[in-house]
Amino acid sequence: MLVLARKIGEAIAIQDDIKIKVLEIKGGQVKLGIEAPKHLAVHREEIYQQILEENRKAAMEAPQDIGSLPQGLKIFSGEKE
Repeated sequence: MLVLARKIGEAIAIQDDIKIKVLEIKGGQVKLGIEAPKHLAVHREEIYQQILEENRKAAMEAPQDIGSLPQGLKIFSGEKE
């Protein structure tokens, strides 16, 4: 792990397209500003863990109505009923 010290207004660059800037230090909190391309997801760690858990749960659930799936495939593949 790389550990860096920054003051308010100073930033850290990650490659060419990600910038993390210290905006405010108040009490026991540090407020950060993050500039990153829109295609990169940026989440707080606890939110990211919730997303992963929800994805795991969804992957384990069985499909609710798989009986109508073959008919839908025929229609979209151009086959006539």
